[in-house]
Amino acid sequence: MTASTPLDRRLLRVLGGEPLLPPPIWLMRQAGRYLPEYRATRAQAGSFLDLCYNPALAAEVTLQPIRRYGFDAAILFSDILVVPDALGQSVSFREGEGPRLDPLQTPADLSRLRADATRPKFDRVFETVARLRQDLPRETTLIGFCGAPWTVATYMVAGRGTPDQADARLWAYRDRASFQALVDLLCDVSIDYLSGQVRAGAEVLQIFDSWAGSLPDAEFARWVLAPTQRLVTALKGRHPSIPIIGFPRGAGLKLASYVAATGVDGVSCDTSIPLAVMRDELNMRVTVQGNLDPLLLVIGGAALAARVREILGALSSRRFIFNLGHGILPETPPETVAALVDLVRGQRSQ
Repeated sequence: MTASTPLDRRLLRVLGGEPLLPPPIWLMRQAGRYLPEYRATRAQAGSFLDLCYNPALAAEVTLQPIRRYGFDAAILFSDILVVPDALGQSVSFREGEGPRLDPLQTPADLSRLRADATRPKFDRVFETVARLRQDLPRETTLIGFCGAPWTVATYMVAGRGTPDQADARLWAYRDRASFQALVDLLCDVSIDYLSGQVRAGAEVLQIFDSWAGSLPDAEFARWVLAPTQRLVTALKGRHPSIPIIGFPRGAGLKLASYVAATGVDGVSCDTSIPLAVMRDELNMRVTVQGNLDPLLLVIGGAALAARVREILGALSSRRFIFNLGHGILPETPPETVAALVDLVRGQRSQ
């Protein structure tokens, strides 16, 4: 065990290849609307983006679930659409409707994006990371993140989240060169963005590819695998010891190729991935993370306890991080999250 990975840094230990029981636990969207203290801070901030860009308040909401539950990791409070916003695309969030962007409709619209203009907004995020690294408990690992180029591009092209990502898929089919230019720009900017988070104090990075599941084989290879591999290679070149977790939601049978092609240290699995695949196929290559159904946190009780036992029974001797198959839902009772942490940590201590 090196000085940079002390015995109490459980998430780093598992990402370094060491199985632990109980496994480390953190939850996607663990800072969010299900917590009353988050709602109070959100009201204080003004708009959602104002909260993302306010280092003091963004750090506060990141810390709130750590204070409540003592998770093994804190994930930076921000949003994947900080990147297009910093590039100069108009981004807003409407209550109950999600994000709205001024859509990119033609290749000529790419000229509106300015890679040289991102630093003022990115610097605010880096300040949040620096505050967190100073304020977090020593044993709590800090996770930085970004959206994968494909997923971010789908929002930029459609101007909103869509069920099938058809706008971006059509552009990618019709004009490969211009869509590649957009993805390349997002790769370059995301590398600098993540690298800045590491320099500010992030110890693990996660790449969210929320819409990876909408692409067929060849398109998946071009727009998911290749950009992610480029991000991982570049970041490992700058920060050789930084662990990187990929989350290609919906990838299904293509998940093994994602792990093999991208070079990630860990892979987050959505609810559809069978535990046997996580254990017997993916875990032979990388640390696995996931895949509790977020709806079980809404229900709690015996159904939650049974599934937690099932997950731990399948993966307790593996390099495994307990997490959800997607983010916590806003209607989740905070006490059910506390019950989950107790269930996971009720295992034999390591």
